Amino acid sequence: MTNSSTTEAAPTGQSTPEQAFDIRKAQIASFGVLQQARGQVFATRKLRDAFAREVSALGTGGDEGRRRGLGLWMLGDYAAAAAQLESYGNDDVASFTRANALVSAGRPKEAWPIFKRLSEAYPNEPRPRGSMLEARLEADLLAGGADEAFVNLKRGLTEAPAVFGPSCEGQYLQGRLAEHERRYGMALDHYEAAYAADPTHRGLLFRAAHLLERCGEDQSALRYYQSLSQLLPIDRNVLFNLGMLYEDLGKDRQAAACYEVLVKNDPTDRRARLYFLDARSALSMYYDEDLERKEDRLNQILRTPISDFELSVRARNCLNKMNIITLGDLVRQTEAELLAYKNFGETSLNEIKEILASKNLRLGMAHEEAVASIEAATRPRGSGENSELLNRPIGDLDLSIRARRTVESLSCLTLGDVVQHSEEELLGMPNFGVTSLTELKRKLAELGLKLAENPPPKK
Repeated sequence: MTNSSTTEAAPTGQSTPEQAFDIRKAQIASFGVLQQARGQVFATRKLRDAFAREVSALGTGGDEGRRRGLGLWMLGDYAAAAAQLESYGNDDVASFTRANALVSAGRPKEAWPIFKRLSEAYPNEPRPRGSMLEARLEADLLAGGADEAFVNLKRGLTEAPAVFGPSCEGQYLQGRLAEHERRYGMALDHYEAAYAADPTHRGLLFRAAHLLERCGEDQSALRYYQSLSQLLPIDRNVLFNLGMLYEDLGKDRQAAACYEVLVKNDPTDRRARLYFLDARSALSMYYDEDLERKEDRLNQILRTPISDFELSVRARNCLNKMNIITLGDLVRQTEAELLAYKNFGETSLNEIKEILASKNLRLGMAHEEAVASIEAATRPRGSGENSELLNRPIGDLDLSIRARRTVESLSCLTLGDVVQHSEEELLGMPNFGVTSLTELKRKLAELGLKLAENPPPKK
């Protein structure tokens, strides 16, 4: 990851000092000093550029070399920072900064032994130990062993419960483990506790926002993305995600503002410019209620996690490595892109195509075509008054969060979709118990509807 992956804040128009942080003379006794000063450096483009010139003017050896490496991390030039700090292994601040740079550069396997040494040097500190477990987790995931990766994480958490306690690092890693085990409610509880302990943990904020978005909790996801956008420098992917979430919520003006910051920071970014123009044009478009309803249904399907489907180990591992988490991530891929990935063959491709076909989707599908497929899949099933009732959205049931998440995970968009499922099917879903079933049946009964009959027992 290089400087182009991060973005400074939009100019505020307020006066600022000529130098936000004196990299030559400042006392840098901890990694926290760098984190706190980083936001000041990126407050405006002028300050950022002045700081970059100061860093580039530093020597490459001795104390200046150390400061140069720390400054490169602050600028987001992680590969250069890791290389510059390599010879400062006896300096704990430099070592911890280098390990963080390696993780940000996508090299967690190299960071793990550094964090391990620091966790042994500071056995009662949760930050180096938590960073060690996180680096080990990411390295294992890159190697392709998701199940083994989380077994190692669970073992690491069990070995030092007293060190982690209620710390942000401990709660965040417990959340990662619960998320892998598909205990999404518990994962979100851990992420919320981690946020209360440290609202500046970038990995936590991004993971929590992404999970909430997948679960359909867009307003809650928005809170985490907004917190991320306040941490300078802003990762460009955060601004893209925040902009798209604003668009989903119908907040086109805020979406356009996100994309505008990206365009101002990199005028050559064609994707950002296209998104900005689309969001800006949407401000003057008329509101099409029917189209909005179809878009909502499509977005609900696209948020369905890939983990909800039965996949071979090879296909699942390949998708994890490509960071394909939801059906929406999958639809954006083409057959050629998937087949170009190592160990991804025709068998895995056919599995993927079957999954998408079950939802009236396909690889590389244009957005307009996807909306049309949703319209075809949700046309009235009957006629007259009953047809109108069955085609009402599930939001009309006003279900609790847990019950709603379950019916959404079954890709139910309308009341007609819900009543096609039986009590047995619903009770077989994770986190759906008798209380949720009773609530759902009561809501349906109020509208004169009921669930499908349970299938007869197999002989």
